[in-house]
Amino acid sequence: MQRLNAAELDSFVGQDYLVTLPNVELLPVTRLFRRCEEDEALRDQLFSKGSGYLFYHVLDDLFDYCFPILDKIAYKLDSIEDDVFEGRSEEVVRDISDAKQEIISYRKIIKPERATLRVLERQIERFLPEELELYFDDIVDAAERIWDLLDNHKEVVEALEDTNESVISHRQNRVLLVLTIVSVILLPLTLITGLFGMNVKFPGFDTARAFWIICGTMLAIAVSLIAYFRSRRWL
Repeated sequence: MQRLNAAELDSFVGQDYLVTLPNVELLPVTRLFRRCEEDEALRDQLFSKGSGYLFYHVLDDLFDYCFPILDKIAYKLDSIEDDVFEGRSEEVVRDISDAKQEIISYRKIIKPERATLRVLERQIERFLPEELELYFDDIVDAAERIWDLLDNHKEVVEALEDTNESVISHRQNRVLLVLTIVSVILLPLTLITGLFGMNVKFPGFDTARAFWIICGTMLAIAVSLIAYFRSRRWL
């Protein structure tokens, strides 16, 4: 399972300019400016409405890029759920841990962005034409949708973790139950063999008949205990 890698984008917005400084290459930003280089009509459309409008499109492409990542997380959670209920609980423990860590990391990225976008929404208005002032509401809404989806994924992965632990615990309890029943069945049989294995004479000592009587008694005790356990639905 792949890890979520975070990147930072520093931006300077002025009346007639926009400078973007990513610490690593951000594909949405790279693709946007490459399209502007190749498509003159698109370049004129984005650049003619001010730096604020261009910055809006940069952020819009970045937040749109977040949703496919959320879809991948949702797919991973669905796969984990199938594995849990198909009896592969031990194998998915690591997958659950990875998914949980990925969601936590994603939340750490998005949480401060929500407050930043609200501040930016108020500050960016001076670089936008009046008819475009509502554009940044879309980005704020996108951030809130991402946060809501992350909250939902967080609840799902925690529920899957609890369910998986319950399945593993139930399986271990079942194994312990079987081992306990086997021990209880063997206990009286061990007592009988120990009693008649002492170096003393008893009725029928040193006869084949005594041997078969003892074996029959042990078998009857074992069958009776098994029948009792089945009647109590312990087996």
